[in-house]
Amino acid sequence: MDQNILNTHKELVEKCKLGDRIAQHKLYMLYIDAMYNVCKRIVKIDEDAEDIIQDCFIEAFGKLSSFRYESTFGSWLKKIVINKSINHLKKRKIQIVPLNNEIYHLKEETIENSPKMDIKKVSKGIELLPAGYQQIINLYLIEGYDHVEIGEVLGITASTSKSQYHRAKKKLIEIINRL
Repeated sequence: MDQNILNTHKELVEKCKLGDRIAQHKLYMLYIDAMYNVCKRIVKIDEDAEDIIQDCFIEAFGKLSSFRYESTFGSWLKKIVINKSINHLKKRKIQIVPLNNEIYHLKEETIENSPKMDIKKVSKGIELLPAGYQQIINLYLIEGYDHVEIGEVLGITASTSKSQYHRAKKKLIEIINRL
């Protein structure tokens, strides 16, 4: 990755590492809205998202000494947000949709190839998916995680992530076609 991108907000991050509260506030203000949106897409409940985000920033500032610019600060923080959000759901016993031994033969039909797909229909369709399918769709399509990363975050294999994604996508297409 380009070193300039990796060093985004480096000066602020370095000040935060030294305990500078003004720099922490500036960094917080730069990322709070985006990270709240990531969390809200996963946990769905405003109050839970607000609590989780506060915990995420506390953890991030507490662990900032371990941040080594191997990714952008935003990517590093987003990983914390996603992990805490998913752990929150696990504590509430909202699990990903369990796998069974059925074999699915999916059509090559995809949302991306559908003509004039209405983004409102897609958003509504995602809301109507079971919670586990929503997680996979959000992590893969919206957050840009690959199946190996999703597997690590959710504690499943990459192949399970792929099959869950394909099932979620198939279900999403069915829902959208009914809307």
